[in-house]
Amino acid sequence: MRLFFLNFPRLSKLSKLMEDKDLVSQQEARDAVEAAYLAWKTVARFDQATIDRICEAMSQAGLREAARLGQMANEETGFGKAEDKQVKNEFAARDVWDAFRSMKTVGVIKDDGSIVEIASPRGVVAAIIPSTNPTSTAIFKIIIAIKSRNTIVLSPHPSAARCIAETARVLKEVAVKEGLPPDAIKCLTTSALEGTETLMRHKRTAVILATGGTGLVRAAYSSGKPAFGVGPGNVPVFVERTANVQKAVADILTGTCFDNGTICASEQAVVCDAPIVAQVREQFKLQGGHFLNQSEADAVAKILLTPQRTLNAGIVGKSAEYIANLAGISVPAGTRCLLADCGGVGRDFPWSVEKLSPTLAFFVVDGIEQGANRCEEILQFGGMGHTAGMHTQSREAAIRYGAQMPASRIVINSPTTHGAIGFSTDLNPSMTLGCGSWGGNVTSDNVSPIHLMDIKRVAFETKPVSSPKSQVSSQSGAVPVPQNPKREQIASIVDSFLKKKLAEIPVKAEDKIQNPKSETQNPASPVKTIIHEIKPPEIVNQKSKIANSADFVSEDDVKKAIEKGEKIYIHAKTIITPSARDLGEEKEVFAKS
Repeated sequence: MRLFFLNFPRLSKLSKLMEDKDLVSQQEARDAVEAAYLAWKTVARFDQATIDRICEAMSQAGLREAARLGQMANEETGFGKAEDKQVKNEFAARDVWDAFRSMKTVGVIKDDGSIVEIASPRGVVAAIIPSTNPTSTAIFKIIIAIKSRNTIVLSPHPSAARCIAETARVLKEVAVKEGLPPDAIKCLTTSALEGTETLMRHKRTAVILATGGTGLVRAAYSSGKPAFGVGPGNVPVFVERTANVQKAVADILTGTCFDNGTICASEQAVVCDAPIVAQVREQFKLQGGHFLNQSEADAVAKILLTPQRTLNAGIVGKSAEYIANLAGISVPAGTRCLLADCGGVGRDFPWSVEKLSPTLAFFVVDGIEQGANRCEEILQFGGMGHTAGMHTQSREAAIRYGAQMPASRIVINSPTTHGAIGFSTDLNPSMTLGCGSWGGNVTSDNVSPIHLMDIKRVAFETKPVSSPKSQVSSQSGAVPVPQNPKREQIASIVDSFLKKKLAEIPVKAEDKIQNPKSETQNPASPVKTIIHEIKPPEIVNQKSKIANSADFVSEDDVKKAIEKGEKIYIHAKTIITPSARDLGEEKEVFAKS
């Protein structure tokens, strides 16, 4: 009890410090998003030339500092190799920019005549940066965010906060000189989960780019914001019997050993076709791979996972020799990769998990069907939707294999590490690889600037919509009515029809005798004369009491009255066409007699 009270003040102080840090990180995130949002209002109005000039400057700065930033990342995290991190930085700064340099992201980006596409930026991008590829991912996300006229707030992994902040500073410095508002690139300095969650949920955050663990990606998708998250990659590679064995093994070792396996697309398991097993094993030995015996494999298996069966962070991004020494076994000098025969896939087989290190599970199968089934099983255990590989000389076999894989990228005859990110294939160069619905992601694409834009489409009619046409029968046929006629068109048609119809009505001689003045009342308006003459005697007598009043008024009558400055006298039974009524009432031409 005394010990408890002795340590309580210290625990209380620690708890207070942690609480204060959480509050500070939350406030910093809020301030950063608000500032980035105001900067975005300026960036969104930039023209294409300005955006491209800024991105070019950032690309060049990333290339100049690639080695130094790679060294910083290696020293701060302890993951991978400094020289390989430099290559990744160069890839993010040069290859990514080269691929999207000519992409239109301002105004009309496409016009094929019938559809015009107009780019619209999204706003503030919340970018979650991992510890495995910290500087290269930061370079990549900053460039694609600015290229698409967005602003960006980076939330760095705590174990890589310094190198990520320095990367953001390097790119921001040159971008500001080219006209980018200083708050367009922000990097949080107080790393805490609460701050990251505040960043993702902030009302001004437009979209999330989440690269990290499964929990973080799930948090991004549950934030209520559009999010591009990526899932884990437990990449199997099938070496089919027609493969070029020497090249296949060289590619696999190149991929899994690159930066000590820290890229999620690196090979994690080799599935070998039975007829070439001996050749494949021999090539691995010749090229730096080391097959462990059963006891050695069991010893390594104990340190691959934690007691909770999760990946042991202590082996991530470490060399094969480091992992062997940690497990208490000895391996030949110069060993690049550890391999172990694996009896199955699942929780009871630690070698079958994603290990993010130069350690490969080894399986033997007989034929394409067995090979594809085993690879699918590996993906289902821990890498759904990410990447699979195959080495074969049969294009048909490659397509058949790809059709079965629940993966977004199937890399053929190339290191999956390099092929998946677009380094050795024609896939879009990217450090954020979507895993589609298999991995619970919104996209299966390699994420690019296009994913950070909303595209408006102005669509012109190309397939006219047919609808029933109004028809009026007469002795000379139907009067055509145009589709979707305007009011003026309808009025004109009605006027024309009434005049024509009334002109065809025969006039009786006795009516003319009874009304000898009717023919000369208005020579320019024969319709009025005819209507007057065919009325029964009682109506004629009534009209004689209403001097100079009109029985029918067309738009022409109104126009003539307006020209002459005269009034048109009408009575309760005067027929007035719609267009004549509109014009007459507007000009106050009508007068009641």
